Amino acid sequence: MAFRKFLPMFDRVLVERLAAETMSKGGIMLPEKAQGKVLQATVVAVGPGSTNQKGKLTPMSVKVGEKVLLPEYGGTKVNLEDKEYFLFRDADILGKYVE
Repeated sequence: MAFRKFLPMFDRVLVERLAAETMSKGGIMLPEKAQGKVLQATVVAVGPGSTNQKGKLTPMSVKVGEKVLLPEYGGTKVNLEDKEYFLFRDADILGKYVE
């Protein structure tokens, strides 16, 4: 497990994007260029949080295992053990899905 060996610093969140849809709802196979950028991801690791001006720790708003909505652009690509992950700041994550 790559994310067990990697702990993000401060308010960073390590996510793994979900796989792109390869088939339309009507059953038509989609070529790679027609597939949209996947904005949904699963959180695999979170940092401890950031400190405010008074020195108190601000807790993270997401937890490991939650599904989140990412911005279209941004994030830092990280390759760990041949898998592609992305690092985002906690404030950059647009929202999380609740079940």
